[in-house]
Amino acid sequence: MAMHPLYQINNLKYRYGQHFELDVPDLTIEQGSSIGFAGSNGSGKSTLLRLLAFIDLPEEGDIRFDGALVAKNNGGSKRDVTMLLQEPYLLKRSVFENVAFGLKVRNDRKDIKSRVYGAMELVGMFPGEFARRRWHELSGGEAQRIALASRLILRPKVLILDEPTASVDQQSARLIKEAIIECRSRFGMSLIIASHDRVWLNSATDMVKRMHEGRIVGTGAENVLSGPWNDEGNGLYAKRLADGQTLFVTKPPQVTAAGVVNPSDIVISVFEPDGISTRNILHGIVTHMTMERDSGDILIEVDAGGLSLLSRLTPSAVQGLQLVPGKEVWALFKASAVDWY
Repeated sequence: MAMHPLYQINNLKYRYGQHFELDVPDLTIEQGSSIGFAGSNGSGKSTLLRLLAFIDLPEEGDIRFDGALVAKNNGGSKRDVTMLLQEPYLLKRSVFENVAFGLKVRNDRKDIKSRVYGAMELVGMFPGEFARRRWHELSGGEAQRIALASRLILRPKVLILDEPTASVDQQSARLIKEAIIECRSRFGMSLIIASHDRVWLNSATDMVKRMHEGRIVGTGAENVLSGPWNDEGNGLYAKRLADGQTLFVTKPPQVTAAGVVNPSDIVISVFEPDGISTRNILHGIVTHMTMERDSGDILIEVDAGGLSLLSRLTPSAVQGLQLVPGKEVWALFKASAVDWY
């Protein structure tokens, strides 16, 4: 008997008044997968996650979960899915009581102490130090980890995380990643994560999709360049960056259109290029570097005038250029490298 996909979405639409529309014609998420969604504020990430968590229901189209159509009274599915929000909400109780709460609601009290302690240890919160603490005695990162532990203890089929590292320290971000990867490995838990932190997201998931204006526009590693664009003549359109540099593209379908550039089409130079015809030569600073889990290549994130660009390089190229965060570089790509959608 064939296994159903975890989620199957068809012609999904969701609106906030007249100002925003989520439009996902087709999306399949397989059992046991780990998928990330990247994109700017207002791109639709959180809206999509709320729909996948069954907090909201689509206005049009349908969502199938494990083969069953999601409906208003589909409570069984809700027990299989839990969501961690960006801002942790803790009960005004001890840490132990917060982590144990979900089990008690389900009247599942067997070995509750050892299970609570195990969940706390997964997120790096040692029971001897933290179990008796009150909710208000935790830092932001500690509160987020306890909120995560309260969900991991339930061993859901799907764990959904919305910007889990947005307001936490670097150590908490690392521990959150390690905990969810460990639970996926041990329990077959599926992970669906939205995050602005592309480096963290790439390291925590197997696949990243990028969202823009309510639509899925490609993989998370693709660079999204949005308008408005000014006609410069000779088939070129331009956009001024915050520091005065100019970004050039070939004719967009409309002046407000957005396009994508593959990171492999962006060349990195540590010297200012001279005498080349490439239209886009953008000066910037390396901000992050991360290895792609599937290819082994290195994604180099460059801030150029407030525009974040990703370039994909081999490890040997990175070593040859001696790239490190903070290094001054130039990002080069053709105006024609932009694909419009």
